[in-house]
Amino acid sequence: MTDLSIVITPADDLIDVPRRIVISGAAAGQALRVDSSTLRRGAEWRSSAIFVADAQGRIDLSRDAPSEGDYQGVDAMGLLWSQVPLQPGQRDNFHADVATPLVTRISAGDASAELVQRLAGPGVVRREVRHDGLVGTLFLPATPGPHPAVMILNGSGGGINEPRAALYASRGYAAFALAYFKAPGLSDYISNTPLEYVERGLDWLRAEVQPRDDFVAISGQSRGGELVLLLAATFPAKVSAVLAYVPSALVHSGQNAADPAVGREGPTWLLRGKPLPHQWTDNRSASWKPFDDGPAPHRHELAMLTALDDPEAVARARIPVENIQAPVLLLSATDDGSWPSARYCAMVRDKLAEAGHRWPVLWRNYQDAGHSILFPFVPTTQTTYAHPVSGRISTGGGEPSANARADLDSWQQAQQFLRDAVATHSLRKDHP
Repeated sequence: MTDLSIVITPADDLIDVPRRIVISGAAAGQALRVDSSTLRRGAEWRSSAIFVADAQGRIDLSRDAPSEGDYQGVDAMGLLWSQVPLQPGQRDNFHADVATPLVTRISAGDASAELVQRLAGPGVVRREVRHDGLVGTLFLPATPGPHPAVMILNGSGGGINEPRAALYASRGYAAFALAYFKAPGLSDYISNTPLEYVERGLDWLRAEVQPRDDFVAISGQSRGGELVLLLAATFPAKVSAVLAYVPSALVHSGQNAADPAVGREGPTWLLRGKPLPHQWTDNRSASWKPFDDGPAPHRHELAMLTALDDPEAVARARIPVENIQAPVLLLSATDDGSWPSARYCAMVRDKLAEAGHRWPVLWRNYQDAGHSILFPFVPTTQTTYAHPVSGRISTGGGEPSANARADLDSWQQAQQFLRDAVATHSLRKDHP
C-alpha cells in the first residue's frame, strides 16, 4: 500500500510563475494517473496524464514526460495549458473578478493539492474609470510610485482587458485597460472608432498617474495590435514603447466586429472625423469567398491574403510606422488563422529598417502557434470558436503546445522589452 503525497512549489503565486509539481510515495515503476481540474468563470476545465514513478517512487513534472495523456514531453505546467472545458464552447480563462484567484486541484490516487494562480498580487489597487467619456479600469501597484505606465487595448472582442492590466500592475506598472467598444456607454461595434478617443486615454493616464520619467507604453492584441501601431504612428510624441501582439501592418475594415449597419467592409478608424483608408478600400483583389466558403474550421486569414494581392490598395492602407519614435516589440505566429500576422510583422520590421528607425525593434515569430498569444500557464486548446461580435465560427490556428510556448516566451519577452525600454527612456530623460 502506497502513501501518496503531492507538493506544489510555490503553491500560491502570480499566474506567470512556473510551479514544480512533485508526487511522492508511489511504488517504483508504478504508472500513475495525474489529473487537474480548474473552475474558470463557473465552468470546469480538466486534463490528465499518466506518469511512471522512478526508483524512489517519485514523479516530478519538471523532469518527467507523461507516457500518455493530454500533452507530450517534459513540461512542468503541461497539465494547465492542456486543459479542456467539460462544456464545449467555453473559452473564458479567468473569473469576472480578477481579484479572485484560479484554483487548480492536482490529484493522483487518493492524494491531492491545490495550485493557486493570481492575476492581482497583494496590495494591487483596482479602480474603475468613467471620465470624459473614457471607459476602462486602472490598476496600480502596491509599491509607492511613480511607476512606468502601460495602456492595454483589446482586440476585436472589445471590452476591458482587466486580466493583463492586473498582471502588469502586479509586476510594477501603472496599467490602464481602456475599452474602445463593447463596454458600458460605448458602441457595441468597432466601426467608426475615433483615434482621438484613445489619444484621450493616453492623455488621461499620463495626467492621472504622472508616470515615472513620463513613460507610457501601449500594448494591444490583434485589432488592438493594429491600433497600437496606428496610435504610435499618429501621435508619436505620446508613446514611449509599443507592444504589438499579432498585429496588422495595415488599417483594416470593421470585419467581424463591424456594426451590421455599416458592414464588414466599412471603416474602423476615424481621424478628425474622417475614415482612414483601409485594406478593403477600392481593393481589386480582395475577396471574402475563401473565408466564407472555405472548409471548416474557417480561416479568416485566407480572405486577408487575397487583399494583399493589390499593391496599390496595400500602399494606401499601410500604417506609416516610420513615424513611430519608440522601441517596438512585434509578436506573430506562423499558423495565425485570423490574419497573416507573420507577414504583417515582416512588413513593419522592413519598413522600420528602411526608415532607419533609431529605437530597438524586436520581432518574435512563433512556429506553429496561432492568433491567441496571451500570457503563460493558461489553457491553449480552444482554437476554434464563435467570434464574440459576429458569431462567425472560425479558427485562430495553432497547435496547443506551440501556443503554450508562445504564451510563455512572449510574456518573458514583453517583460524584458519593457524593462529595457524604461531604462533607456530614463537615461534619455537624465541625459537629453
